[in-house]
Amino acid sequence: MIEQDTIRLLRECDAGVKMGVSSIDEVLKYVHSDTLKNILQRCRDKHNTLDADLQKLLAKYKDEGKEPNPIAKGMSWMKTNMMLKMHESDATIADLMTDGCNMGVKSLNKYLNEFEAADNDSKEICKRLIDLEEKLAIDIRRFL
Repeated sequence: MIEQDTIRLLRECDAGVKMGVSSIDEVLKYVHSDTLKNILQRCRDKHNTLDADLQKLLAKYKDEGKEPNPIAKGMSWMKTNMMLKMHESDATIADLMTDGCNMGVKSLNKYLNEFEAADNDSKEICKRLIDLEEKLAIDIRRFL
């Protein structure tokens, strides 16, 4: 049970990290403020660092991880591009990213509770990802 919950939690974290990086990459080309751009790039770098730790744990369990849900990823892409075409601004980007962070935090906390038998290392990875998402939402509030 521990190993099964551990792998499931790691897979959800893997999908979450990939979704976060993809979302940041999607909006970066529209950012006007150097400050917002730096915040997003630093957050993406921290996601990539966390991903390296995550991949080591997945390899330990001989698991390849999980890609984000294609429907969720497609809907996110459509919403992002539609909103930015209607109103390309840093406020729109901050709004989109805040929504994404909030959804990520909600999902990750749900998985943390659902896979309670997961080992401590995978729980720590999940908590680190939650912290990254919460911090990004706070850091970009001034652009809303």
